[in-house]
Amino acid sequence: MQTTNIMIRKRITVLFLTAAAVFLFLVLRLGWLQLVEGDRLRAEALGIRTRDVPVEAKRGAILDRNGNELVSSVSVDSAYAFPPQVPDKRENADRIAGALGMDKEDVYKKLTQNVGFVWLKRRIDYESSQKLKALKIDGVELVEENKRFYRQDNLAAHLLGFVGDDNQGLTGFESAYDKELTGIPGRIVIEKDAVGRSIPEAVHKYVPPVPGNNLVLTIDQTIQFFVERELDKITESYHPKLAVMIVMNPKTGEILAMGNRPTFNPAEWQRYPQSVWDHNPSVCYNYEPGSTFKIITAASALEEGAVRPSDTFNDPGFIKVADRTIRCWYDGGHGLQTFEEVCQNSCNPGFITVGLRLGKDKFYKYINAFGLDQKTGISLPGEEVGLQIPLDEVTDLNIATMSIGQSIAVTPIQLICAASAVANGGVLLKPRLVKAITDPEGKVLQEFNTEPVRQVISKDSAQTLMRLLTNVVQKGTGRNAFVDGYGAAGKTGTAQVVEQGRYVDGKYVASFMGFAPADDPEIATLVMVAEPNGPSYFGSQVAAPAFKAVALDTLHYLKVPERTIEKPKDPFMFEEPKSRIIVPNVVNYPVEAAQRVLKNAGLVVQTRGQGGIVSSQVPKGGVDVLSGATVILELQEASTSNEVAVPDLKGLTIKEAGSLLENLGLVLSPAGTGVAIGQQAPPGSKVARGSTINVEFSESFVQTLHD
Repeated sequence: MQTTNIMIRKRITVLFLTAAAVFLFLVLRLGWLQLVEGDRLRAEALGIRTRDVPVEAKRGAILDRNGNELVSSVSVDSAYAFPPQVPDKRENADRIAGALGMDKEDVYKKLTQNVGFVWLKRRIDYESSQKLKALKIDGVELVEENKRFYRQDNLAAHLLGFVGDDNQGLTGFESAYDKELTGIPGRIVIEKDAVGRSIPEAVHKYVPPVPGNNLVLTIDQTIQFFVERELDKITESYHPKLAVMIVMNPKTGEILAMGNRPTFNPAEWQRYPQSVWDHNPSVCYNYEPGSTFKIITAASALEEGAVRPSDTFNDPGFIKVADRTIRCWYDGGHGLQTFEEVCQNSCNPGFITVGLRLGKDKFYKYINAFGLDQKTGISLPGEEVGLQIPLDEVTDLNIATMSIGQSIAVTPIQLICAASAVANGGVLLKPRLVKAITDPEGKVLQEFNTEPVRQVISKDSAQTLMRLLTNVVQKGTGRNAFVDGYGAAGKTGTAQVVEQGRYVDGKYVASFMGFAPADDPEIATLVMVAEPNGPSYFGSQVAAPAFKAVALDTLHYLKVPERTIEKPKDPFMFEEPKSRIIVPNVVNYPVEAAQRVLKNAGLVVQTRGQGGIVSSQVPKGGVDVLSGATVILELQEASTSNEVAVPDLKGLTIKEAGSLLENLGLVLSPAGTGVAIGQQAPPGSKVARGSTINVEFSESFVQTLHD
C-alpha cells in the first residue's frame, strides 16, 4: 500500500513538473512572440489582410530651352479588380468588356485568376472610365495614373524617345534621364478579409507619389520645326535611305535642333518598324564624309605649316598614289591654282598632296585631337564612335583617300563637333543637349554649362580656314548654300557608300557642313543625306539648299543683324561642271542591268522597241561624252535558241559580272579580285547557254571622287 502511494505521488510530481514545463514553454513562447516577434507578425498579418494598389508618380516634363513643353504627363484612369470580391464573374466580365472595349474572354480570365489584385486595363480614355464607373461592380475600381503626351507629334522624336506600359523610359531622353523624370511612386492600402470583403474599422491609407523632375533641353522648338520642314522636303524630293540635320551653337556646344528621317510618333511607336525608332542616326550612323572632311585636312595642314593659302598646286585632273590613279571630280583638272583655290574648287589632287605632305603621324594627331577617335559624350543613348584604319597599318594610299574624306568613317555628331571647333577659334567643345534639371515647381536643381575639351588649332589657323571656307560658298562649290544678308562658310561633300568593304556604284552620301553668318558664326549646321534618289546626288544640290533655308530662318528668328554682303553669281543655278564620261558598252545586257550601269555612270537612258535584251545602243560603248548625255537603247526579245551573246564585262565587279551572266544563263569563272579587265569570250560572241565565261579581275583601278 505504501509502495503504491509513493508511486502515485511520483507520477503526480512528474505530471506536475511536465505541466509546469509545458506552461513555462508556452509562457516563454508567448513572450517571444509578443515582445520579440510581435512587430514582424503584426506587419505580416496586416499584409495578408491588405491590398496595395500602386499609384504612379507624375513623370516630369521635357521642355525646350524657352520653357515650351515638348512632353508632359496627363492624368488618366486605369481599371483594376480584386478577383475574390467580384460577384457573377461571367456576367460582369461581359459588362466590363463592353465598357472598356476589351475581349470578354480576356476579362473573364483576369477575374478568375487566383490572385488578390489584377489590372484590367491601363490608361483608359475618359468615356470608358465613365462607363465602367457607372456599372458599380463590387471589387472593380479605378485609380489615377499618368499618360505621356507628346505635344508636337513626331517633333524631335529620336531625341525625346518614348516610355513603355509601366511609364518607364525606353529610348531617347525618356531613357537616358529616366531616373530624374520618374519620381517616387505612391500607393493605396486597403484592408479586406480573406475573401476580399470589407471589414469593420478597416485600414485605408493613401501614400501620395512624389512627382518627377523636369528636363530643360538646349533644343529650340522653333528651330527644330525649321529642321523638320527641310527634312520633309528632302524626303519628298529624294526618297533617301536616311537624312540627318543638326544645328549647333559653335560658341557654346549647345544643340539647337536635331532631326532624322525616317521618323516616328513617340505616342504610337508600336506602329513603326523597330529599325526606325531603336537608334538615332545623328549619333550612331557611321559614314564616309567625303569632301566635308577636307575641313579637318585643311585645319591640320594649316596648323602644322604644311601648307599656306598662297601655295600653288597643279591639278592635271588626276594624281597617282602607289599603284592607283585618283581622278579629280572636275574632268581635265583645275590646272594651276593656289591652296585657297584648291579649297574653293574642292580639288581632290590638291588635298591629297596636302595630306601626303602632312604625313600619317601628324594627320592622325589632329584627327584624334578633333575627337574623331572617340565618342563625343553627348547625353543620348546609343552613341557610336567613328571608324579608322589603325595607325600602324596606314599606307600612303590610305592617307590620300582620307585627305578627301574616304577610308575613314565618322558619325554626324562627331563631324559637326569637330568642324565647329574651327568656327570657335580652334576650341573643341563637348556637345550639350540638356540645359538644366528642375523640380516640379521649376526650381533649378542642376545646370549644365559650356564644357571645353581642348584647343585643337590656334585661333589664327581657325580664322584663316574660316576665310577659305567662306570663299567656298562665295565663289566655289558651295554657292547654293549662300545665306542672303549673312553669307556662309562651309564645305560640300559627295561620297560613295561602302558596303562589305567595297564602294557601291550609284549609292552616295550627299552632305553640307556650314556656318552662318560667315564673319561671326552663330550657328553650325550639318545636313547629311544617305543614298538620295532623284535628279542629283551632289551635296551642293541635295544638302546645301536645305542648309541655306534653315540658316536663313534661324538667323532671322534669333534676330541676328544682317550684313551687306555681295551675293555669289547665280547661286541657285550653280551646277556641277559636267565631266567627260566613256559610255559603257551594254549591248547584250538585260535591259534592267543596262539601265542601272548607264545611270550609275551619270547618263540618261531612253529605250526603244520591246523586249528584255539590249540589241544596240547610241552612242556606242567607248564613246567620250559629257555627263548627263542621253544613251538610246534598242531592245529585242531574249533569244529562245540555245546560243547567247556574251556581254562586255569590263569594269564590273565579280558580284556584278556573276549576276549579269547568271541572268543570261551563263556561268562566271573569275580569276583575281577587283574589277574585270579582260574576258576569254569576246563581247558579242555567241556561246551555248550554260557555258562558263573566264574573266580576269584586277584590284588596280581608276577612282573618281566627287566634291
